[in-house]
Formats: sequence, C-alpha cells, structure tokens
Amino acid sequence: MDYATILYEVDDAVATITLNRPEVMNALSADLERELHDALRTAGADPDVRAIVLTGAGRAFCSGYDMSAVEGAADPASQYPEDVIGGWYDRNSGELDHLREIWSLPKPVIAAVNGWCMGGGFWYSLACDITIASADAVFAQPEVRMTSSSIFLFAALCGWKNANRYALTGDHFDAAEALRIGVVNEVVPADGLLDAARALGRRIALVPAASVRLNKAITMQGLRAAGIDSGLLLNGALNAMAHSSYGPGRERLNAAKAEGGLRAFLDARDGPFRPEPFGPRAAKPRDAEPGE
Repeated sequence: MDYATILYEVDDAVATITLNRPEVMNALSADLERELHDALRTAGADPDVRAIVLTGAGRAFCSGYDMSAVEGAADPASQYPEDVIGGWYDRNSGELDHLREIWSLPKPVIAAVNGWCMGGGFWYSLACDITIASADAVFAQPEVRMTSSSIFLFAALCGWKNANRYALTGDHFDAAEALRIGVVNEVVPADGLLDAARALGRRIALVPAASVRLNKAITMQGLRAAGIDSGLLLNGALNAMAHSSYGPGRERLNAAKAEGGLRAFLDARDGPFRPEPFGPRAAKPRDAEPGE
C-alpha cells in the first residue's frame, strides 16, 4: 500500500504504521492525518490484523501539529471574533474526532514512542490503548506557552495534580517521569522499542478476536459513558477560545515570527523556560533506565 507521509506494513498479525516525515520530526499535516486514519481503518477492517503499532520515523514519534502550515494565517487581531472562534472550534473538534476514532477501532492501537513526543503527537500517544516509550523519549505540550490548551485526556490518565504540573508550564518530561505519572505503560531501551511493541501485539493476537474487541469496547465505551466525551467537548470549546485570544504575550511572539521566522518564534516562546526539568534540554539530563 502506497502512502506519501506514512509507512504501512503487516507482519505476523500486527500492522505497523510509521509516521514518515522525519525531516520535520513527523509533524502532523492534513495529508499525514488523512493517510494515518486511512491506514488505521484499513488495519481495523483487515481480518489478518489483530493489533496495530503506531510509531515515528527517525528521532521523533511526532513533534506535534505542523506550525509551518499556518505561518501565513491571518492574525486573530485582524479578523472578526466569530470567524476566528468558529474556525478554531471546527479545527479543534476535528482533531479530537481523530483521537476518538482510535477508541472506535475494533483492535488495540499500541503507541511505540521514540524520541520527541510533543503537542498533538503527545495527544495521539495519550489516546492509544497502550503506550510503550523508549528510554530516550521526551514528552511536552509547549503550545500552552503561546495561549493554547492541554487536553482533558492528560488529567484523566495521570490525575489533575500531575497534569497541572506540566499543562500549566509546557515543561518537558522524560520517559521515567511519564511512567511514574501513568501516561505510558512501560519504558524499554530505544533499540528494543519496536520489538517490544510488536511482541505485545502478537501476545494480544493469541486472545480470541471477539474477546479483544469486546474488552476494548467495555473499557472505552465505559469511559465515554462516564463522561470523557463531555470533557473533550468542553476541551474543544475552551481550546478555540484560547487560540482566538490576543494579548501582549501573543503580540510578542508574533513580532518575533515576523522578524525572524518560525525559529525565532520558537526561541521567543521556549527560551525563558530553559533549561527544562527533564530531557536533552535539561541542565543535567538523566539517563532513564527501563522501568525506572
């Protein structure tokens, strides 16, 4: 099967979907998400596939949504508020619908998180049924530093105090911290990540398909009935409001981007937060041991 932005392969009952834009750390574009969800639906309908592994090519799982795609977008201050809010609400609702599609698949999706896992990529890792991280994985939502939002799934998985620690700062955290707070199931050496994820997929394949499908539905439909969909609905509305806001902070970042492009924008946004608490940009990076 030919795709332009992902790789798709099936071996021994496990489909592996690889985000394949390594030159931009697998940033999410409209084309990539369209192909990703086509591949997810293909795997979901294939009777020879019993589990799905999602990973990234190169040094990142996913760096988040491709900011270069919106570099030419009009500034909120130059538009009617209802147009800005409506546009962002439609976009955010679509992003959340993509995550919910993972829950509706009849087969489990295992995220194999290698390297950087940021922003929208972090959201995908949270939405997957199981998440295994490499010891060098780094997680963050740096977009909150520019008046954007976190996602309710973060608090649902790790508790509101742990979520607030990182959702209110955009700080990086490493694989060991991700394991401690509960957003990954397991940490393994980087060179064994895909083997570990595929081995788990093959283990799941030993269970009757109907049992796997029903037990995934019990978990996910139960969570949805308990209110997680309502939380995400509110999430989408508040995210639209956040993106539509305009103030001195946004003005400063826009000025940096106008003068020096996307790199200057990112430096203005993230520079005041360095060094980060964990990861390669920490003052003293630590080497996360598997299971630490």
